[in-house]
This record gives sequence, C-alpha cells and structure tokens, in this order.
Amino acid sequence: MSAVLTAGGGLTAGDRSIITAINTGASSLSFVGSAFIVLCYCLFKELRKFSFKLVFYLALSDMLCSFFLIVGDPSKGFICYAQGYTTHFFCVASFLWTTTIAFTLHRTVVKHKTDVEDLEAMFHLYVWGTSLVVTVIRSFGNNHSHLGPWCWTQTGLKGKASENAVHFLTFYAPLWGAILYNGFTYFQVIRMLRNARRMAVGMSDRVDQFDNRAELKVLNRWGYYPLILIGSWAFGTINRIHDFIEPGHKIFWLSVLDVGTAALMGLFNSIAYGFNSSVRRAIHERLELFLPERLYRWLPSNFRPKSHLILHQQQQQRSEMVSLKTEDQQ
Repeated sequence: MSAVLTAGGGLTAGDRSIITAINTGASSLSFVGSAFIVLCYCLFKELRKFSFKLVFYLALSDMLCSFFLIVGDPSKGFICYAQGYTTHFFCVASFLWTTTIAFTLHRTVVKHKTDVEDLEAMFHLYVWGTSLVVTVIRSFGNNHSHLGPWCWTQTGLKGKASENAVHFLTFYAPLWGAILYNGFTYFQVIRMLRNARRMAVGMSDRVDQFDNRAELKVLNRWGYYPLILIGSWAFGTINRIHDFIEPGHKIFWLSVLDVGTAALMGLFNSIAYGFNSSVRRAIHERLELFLPERLYRWLPSNFRPKSHLILHQQQQQRSEMVSLKTEDQQ
C-alpha cells in the first residue's frame, strides 16, 4: 500500500510507533477477514462458482497485501525489496479485481451476456499484468530503504516532485480510475434493475413484499461497493497531495487516518464482497451437521440453521397453545 508506506518521514519516534501499531492491528484484521473468505472458498464446493471465484482472487490479493504489511520494518536487502514490491503489486491487484467483479455484473445484468466465464483468462492477464507493469515502473530510478516502520521505495530521480509524479502514475491513477469505473458501472446496473422493478410493479396487481425487501437490500449493497475504495484511500490521497505541496512537513493525524483506513481495505472487501448469503448458507449447513443441538441457543438468530429456527418456532407455538388450553380449562 503505497500511501501507508510513506507515513514515516518527518514524524517523531513516538509517532512512528503509534502508526506501526495501527498498521499492524488494522492489517491483521484485514488478513483474518480475507483468509476467512479464502478458506471458505477452499472448503465449500458449492461456493466454487465463477462469480465467487472472482471474490476469491480479490480476497487472496488482500490477504497477501495485508501479510506483507504486517511484516513491517524488515532488514535491508532481499526482504526489503520483497516487501516493497509485493505490497505494491498485491494492493494494486486488489482494487483491479473489484473492477472485474463490476464488469461481470454489468455484462450479465445490463448487456445480458452469458460469456463472462470465457473471459477469466483475460481477467488474469489484465489484473496481474497491470499490477506487474505499474510495480516495475515504480522501481525505475528508486532504491529501497526504510521509511518509518515500513520498507518502501525512495526515489532517486530529481526532487520530490518526480517521486510524487511516479507515485501518482503507478498507484493513484489506476486506483481512482477503478473507483470511477466501479461507480459508473454499479450506477448503470442499479438504475436498470430499478427500472425493471417499476415495470414489474406496474404490470402486477400484487407484489411480494418479502421479495421487494430482499431485492432492495441487494441494490443498496451494490451501491456501497464503490464507497469501500473511496473510504480506504481518501485520506491516503489527501496525504499524498499534502506531501506534494509541503514535502518536508507531515501531519500526524492525517498519517494515522491514512494508515488505518488503507490497511482495513481487506477487511472491508471481505465483509462486503465475501460474507454474502451463499457463504452464510454454507456455514449454516456445516453448523447444522457438526454443532451439538444444545449449543444452538447460544448463537445469534442469524447464525442458526434454518431448520433449527423452524423447530424452535414450532416448539414456541406448541407451548403457547398448551398455555391457552390450560387457561381455558381453568
């Protein structure tokens, strides 16, 4: 994560210790969340559909990016180079995978195409190829050294302006391009589905309210997807612009927000993209098979298997009927 990795310059030792702790904590949460989605994909065969396969690649990129961020302050040499390049590579790959998910949804819903699975090889070439190209460009004229708690690139080109220009070109340009593309794509998908829903309501005398609520919930969920990247990288972008204007001055609170929100991107993605109804259903089915009956009552209702919830409701209804009969007899 390029913005995270530039937060060390111009800060005191105490400031850097705080930022290091925030980075480690937030990156650990992202690593756990992403690893959970990767594990679910590997364990549950019913999740191995093309749509969730893209989510798996997104989670894998987030997991590896978070892992190398957690490493923190490696010694100079090979480990230093490995951390710098791999963090940049997998972070770029992460937000590029979100564009493939948006593209797949748009092509399926708006254009009514069914050939998206044939494009998987092109998706890999696009994501990994672009990530490799921008990572290589980022390395031109740079030497790796320590910037605070992380190892990243220091530019050997002329002046701070050249460093910022390369940084914007290789990271923030594709990042905000992905944000704009995702926003425009999801806007088109949501608008089309809402128009189709209005037509269906107009042609039908009676509409199933439950289906409407579920459909609106899905539409609202899609609307939040582009906000994940914005929320994760808004402070990083502001921090980089500030560095461009005042290269010798760091704002501590801005660096903290930059590090904290960017390092949490993997967690946000795992919740929004990964922890969907299919994953919850697969977990429910395994709980129903392996979890003892007496432990169900300690779980939240949304984590209980449906069969257990139905049985629990039936038992409640029987107990209510028994109590009513007792009252009538009295």
